Amino acid sequence: MIIPVRTKDSFYEVHLGEKILREFCERNVMSFQKADQIIVITDENVWNIHKEYFNKNFSLPYKIHLVPNGESCKTFESYFDVQTFLLQENCSRNSILLAFGGGAIGDLTGFVAATFMRGISFYQIPTTILAHDSAVGGKTAINHPNGKNMIGAFYQPSEVLYDFHFLQTLPKNEVRSGLAEVIKHALISNEAWVHDFFLLPSIDAIQKDELLVWLEKGIRVKAHIVELDEKEQSFRKFLNFGHTYGHAIEASIGYGKITHGEAVMIGMIPALMLSEIRGKLEKGYARKVFNLAIKLDYNFHHVLNCSFEQLASFMLKDKKTTNGELHFALLEKIGEPFVKIISMEDVKKCDELLRDWIMEVQ
Repeated sequence: MIIPVRTKDSFYEVHLGEKILREFCERNVMSFQKADQIIVITDENVWNIHKEYFNKNFSLPYKIHLVPNGESCKTFESYFDVQTFLLQENCSRNSILLAFGGGAIGDLTGFVAATFMRGISFYQIPTTILAHDSAVGGKTAINHPNGKNMIGAFYQPSEVLYDFHFLQTLPKNEVRSGLAEVIKHALISNEAWVHDFFLLPSIDAIQKDELLVWLEKGIRVKAHIVELDEKEQSFRKFLNFGHTYGHAIEASIGYGKITHGEAVMIGMIPALMLSEIRGKLEKGYARKVFNLAIKLDYNFHHVLNCSFEQLASFMLKDKKTTNGELHFALLEKIGEPFVKIISMEDVKKCDELLRDWIMEVQ
């Protein structure tokens, strides 16, 4: 299956399928043979699990550079270390990077590719459900202690290879993390699709074929929005649904101590509360989604470990905040997102209600 992604200055494809790494290598063999170096950026966990499959199906010579696991790789130190490795290995503008791992690996590798010698080619090979979102669209970044994804660039990959083989070994917390972004895509695009999630009795009940259909839908939603607005001037802001409050939770708890998807799920609840107030979303929908999240074992207790003052300070530093005004992605109704300036007082009221709900289900 192939999903095209077109932006003003680039075109590339997202290839989805089972055990398609060898096809990826064969399809791109001319470009790879022209490269003076192929560098695989990954982490120890991913490499230990998948190196046998990778080596069996990727036939060209390459070098590997391991970075810290998860969100902890998105630091100045990791970014500098990768750049140093590329220079030590005599990489050039004809070198190619392969981002092999989850969303954090893709974010870091993309930013390195965007800036090494002012830009070299890179390919996304995501290995998680969460990365079905982050691998598409060209957002690359590292974190700063004062905010998530604050240092980065818009830089599109040459191709995205989404080999479902890699999803077979995901731990349950990674499935849960990735599912949050899938649910986000459904909320901003299709009410009937959202209904599928309300029917889930648990994370374990997700069927493989069902998941693959959801992932294809999510990638198509993302690709369409990126085509309309590559650099987040308008429509792409809709993809931030749940992220303003969610990013504040991540920053307050500490990057890597909570999965990105779990933070997004938490962040979607205040966004849904605000959508009931500022949009036409049916009353009680936020609580309905909260109850679904609890049923699927998302951990909302992280909220109780953060003061609202902490969260507010990070929200004010968020990229989506302009002149001290919070720009929230909300829903007029399911499938109809919009962006609205929201007062911190209104966010605080939602935060207080969320804390009450969390205490109720303890």
